Amino acid sequence: MPDVPVDHIRSGPRAPLRFEPNVVASLQARLPEFAEDCVDQIFAEVPEYARTSSGELRGTIELAVQAALGGFLRMATGPRRGDPTPHAGALDGAYKLGAGEAHSGRPMDALLSAYRIGARVAWREMSAAAVAAGLDAAMTAEFAELVFAYIDELTASSVEGHASALVQQDRMDERRRERLGSALIAGRAEEVVREFASRAQWTPPRRLSAVVLPSIRLGAVLSALGPHTLRAGEEPGDAGGSERTVLLVSDRRGALRVLADREAYVGPARPWLAVAASYERAVRAIDVGLGRGAGTVVDTEEHLADLVLASAPGELDDLRAQVLAPLGEPGDAAYERHVETLRSWLLHQGRRDDVARDLHVHAQTVRYRMGQVRELYGDRLADPDTVMQLLLALHPSPTPPAPPSSGGGDNTEG
Repeated sequence: MPDVPVDHIRSGPRAPLRFEPNVVASLQARLPEFAEDCVDQIFAEVPEYARTSSGELRGTIELAVQAALGGFLRMATGPRRGDPTPHAGALDGAYKLGAGEAHSGRPMDALLSAYRIGARVAWREMSAAAVAAGLDAAMTAEFAELVFAYIDELTASSVEGHASALVQQDRMDERRRERLGSALIAGRAEEVVREFASRAQWTPPRRLSAVVLPSIRLGAVLSALGPHTLRAGEEPGDAGGSERTVLLVSDRRGALRVLADREAYVGPARPWLAVAASYERAVRAIDVGLGRGAGTVVDTEEHLADLVLASAPGELDDLRAQVLAPLGEPGDAAYERHVETLRSWLLHQGRRDDVARDLHVHAQTVRYRMGQVRELYGDRLADPDTVMQLLLALHPSPTPPAPPSSGGGDNTEG
């Protein structure tokens, strides 16, 4: 354990008790006996310690009790020269004892019980020895007050040590889990990832899904996403955007419910060692602009066609130019009407009334427009290959096409 700073010591200077030298000598001589009796009673009465077979734990508590009793006696009878805080070592020991309980995975209950038992036994035996050595009744009452005030200080120091160790442990666990998450989305080697999982004491689920969301939304959703959720670090946002956080979740459906009203991108479920593919899918959905501005969760499984078509934008542009050439020039009113009508007609498999409802026009208008389209394409509208190409070309882009650059090349015809 790391060295403990002394700034947690709360007690101020105390006036020493006016013990006669023979009383002090008697108490000092019997300190090992008092300490052993305290430890025996603690291990007999505290179930968490009674069940352990660890000699190391008993040795640790024996040393702590001896230090506590010795510090108390030095404090009670006055500091020696060069020792302005005679019980500082005892308080540091109590702090470390509390931290040790936290590192062992035990709550403070057992140690608090040990303090109560130790105080009872120590007071009973030390007071009996002091009275036998000649301590008067008035001094005995003052002695009792000092004993229990001292135990309160030790208890407070142990509680502080326990709490501090838990905070440090939580931070360490969080760093280990983040390192594991980062290794997973980076596609690190299996043996590396499994080692990180072991260090993080994280039991892998069968499958994981990547969730990418703005970092400012993290606090509202992290606690609701389940115990297997990993935070895999942060990445920069788009131009002018906030940073994004990557989470890895085991319950994809639950995550979609939690995130329903929040901006987030959810990749597909993949075997946990292959979750990098889920992360890449979510990032690609962001890059092509799916759901931009909507402020709601984007389930990438519902946008596979968009993602497939967006993966080859140059080829898709060429396909559109080729198969839609008979409709005229993009941007012309007639071209846009023909594109709209042909797309709906293909998707509704030529059902004129359905197309009319989709376009909010009369069925005769659909008939007239499709008559024009048939004249432009001729028999090719009956060709399956042409129909497939048209469906691909007519699929709407996830985002509007970027305007041409004013500083681009010369677009005039030679």
